[in-house]
Amino acid sequence: MTNDTAIMSDGVALAWQIDGADIDGTDNTPVLLLSNSLGTTRAMWDKQIASLSGQFRILRYDTRGHGQSGAPHGAYGLDRLGRDVVELLDTLGIAQAHFCGVSLGGMTGQWLGVHAPDRLDRLILANTASYMGPPSSWQTRIETVLDQGMAAIADAVLERWFTPDFLAAKPAIIERLRQDMLACPPQGYAGCCAAIRDMDLRPTIGLIDRPTLVISGSRDPATPPSEGAAISAAIAGAQSLTLDAAHLSNIEQADEFNAAMLKFFS
Repeated sequence: MTNDTAIMSDGVALAWQIDGADIDGTDNTPVLLLSNSLGTTRAMWDKQIASLSGQFRILRYDTRGHGQSGAPHGAYGLDRLGRDVVELLDTLGIAQAHFCGVSLGGMTGQWLGVHAPDRLDRLILANTASYMGPPSSWQTRIETVLDQGMAAIADAVLERWFTPDFLAAKPAIIERLRQDMLACPPQGYAGCCAAIRDMDLRPTIGLIDRPTLVISGSRDPATPPSEGAAISAAIAGAQSLTLDAAHLSNIEQADEFNAAMLKFFS
């Protein structure tokens, strides 16, 4: 594993790590870039590493405002989150990568598919949406975490991330995610909430011409299968897959998620 930070054009540090083969300028192993969901860190991808690191150089990072990345105050825009990815690839000398993002990571992936398609090979958009209104609900969440901290929303968010059976069966996984959420700087979480609040990708995602797989969770209350269906309908040739999961399907149905990734990216 290799890990470090990259400094973005606005001075914010972005924490990243690579699992699998080293990037040394001669390795032709394809790069797979993973983008985390709102309120998590790059550790949310741990269940993907063992299955995929033998075939890919897996690059994952903490979205700004999360984990070990910088968390500036103020609203972030989805274009800023997308440019973070482009600048990270530039810093590491990676011309093109496969991309998989869950939730907010999938929104970043949609932005990249529209605005930086030359940096993508294939694209997986999981448990995500191209619009998540109304904006007022996100503004309320922003005000809550800034006033009361992350503990004010943690339990409600976790209940939306997983089905009741998974919550009961996997307490260690749930507790780790809870701790990552509680450690998330409120201003960083709020900044990313603002990016979602202000996002409407519906007019543009039809421009995506990269091979795309859209993954939904059949019991996802945050981005239900209808949201995934709207994305796959808008992108020419997009494939779709629905897993028996709630919002973080890459964790709840890790084996099925990994098999789909291997099939699609290979």
